[in-house]
Amino acid sequence: MRYIFKFPDIGEGLDEGTIVEWLVKKGQKIASGDSLVTMETDKVVTEIPSPKSGTLVSLYGKEGETIHVGDALVEIEIEGVLGEDAVAEVEKGSDLEAVKEEGAGVVGTLEIAGNAAVLTSSNEGMDNSSDKSEKSVKRVFATPVSRAMAKDLGIDIKKVIGTGPAGRVMKNDILTYASDRKSRPEPKSSPHSDETPFVEVEPMSQIRKTIAKNMIQSKHNAAHMTVFEEVEISELDRIRKKYKDKYAPENVKLTYLAFIIKAVALSLKKFKSLNSEMDIENSNMIYKKYYNIGIAVDTEKGLLVPHVKNADKLSIIEIAKEIQALSEKARDGKLSMDEMKDGTFTVTSYGSIGGIFGVPVINYPQAGILGIGRISKQPIVKNDKLDIGHILPLSLSVDHRIADGGETSRFLNSIMAYLAEPVTLLFD
Repeated sequence: MRYIFKFPDIGEGLDEGTIVEWLVKKGQKIASGDSLVTMETDKVVTEIPSPKSGTLVSLYGKEGETIHVGDALVEIEIEGVLGEDAVAEVEKGSDLEAVKEEGAGVVGTLEIAGNAAVLTSSNEGMDNSSDKSEKSVKRVFATPVSRAMAKDLGIDIKKVIGTGPAGRVMKNDILTYASDRKSRPEPKSSPHSDETPFVEVEPMSQIRKTIAKNMIQSKHNAAHMTVFEEVEISELDRIRKKYKDKYAPENVKLTYLAFIIKAVALSLKKFKSLNSEMDIENSNMIYKKYYNIGIAVDTEKGLLVPHVKNADKLSIIEIAKEIQALSEKARDGKLSMDEMKDGTFTVTSYGSIGGIFGVPVINYPQAGILGIGRISKQPIVKNDKLDIGHILPLSLSVDHRIADGGETSRFLNSIMAYLAEPVTLLFD
């Protein structure tokens, strides 16, 4: 029998992905669990395994092409299952339906043309009118041959009118559409097509599209309020320098961020509203008893936010090692889905690149995000004497629906106290 494996829903509300690299070839024999293709989703780059054993008959999609959940990935010839048993096997193990067309094999597929991306646990405050768009609700029936032909010819199969049973798009429908398209004049791609181009156009990556969606969703859903402060961290600077060289032979980079994450985690235990999220639909507040701190990592593909899990239970050195490992994975595109989900609070350190204060955007539906600015030496008054201090700027954005001004300031004061006297991080 022929089995068509479709791009599966791998969780976290992802509805599309980009083919990075095919790991198999047409005609290759595979076993269940073998990796078929590397896909870049909104959040991670991951390998998709085969659910069946057999011989690969067709690969759908080219490297660099974006496909939706439910689109065909591969067609597998499974030995030992024939005739009515093939249809029964398909109906039992997948949502494919049997279709007969010359050259198409036994089984066709039902293609669902895209679902709106679900990026968070709540749609509160969002405009849902677009959910009824053609892309969200249109179902396209097509055979494997017609789908493959449409992709080879660069035709959007959703624009083709099917003449088969139940409006199914057949091979002849694709050929007719392609013929009609050739007879129509092609519009000029640019008013400057005969001149030197004035713009450069590149397709948006999955990560960049997700960043854009998340930023808009956060601004629409959360009532942002930002508090700015400065903390003098000369003692922290002294301790970090003292132990940085000690752990360098172990390939551990002891950064300020490790101390900050520990201070944030311990402070969150004192102010539970900052480690919560709001469930508007059920009129509930969800207070989380675990402390997974997200770290914003700047990569070539965009900003990724993996999480240091259970940061309150880790030592400073363990946090430093985790930051280093997660940052390297993010830049190499090797983060797992588990490392990207279930964060409770986020820290972004833009000061390492440049900038003193900022207004960081909350990683919705979290309640807050802490921005870390550039550390600088400044004149300070200590013990009624003029001295030089190391000043760390802090920018704390919170969802004002969840945390009011008083609690926000007390939470920030707690973080500052830990950083000013880092030895206290050992006692709480």
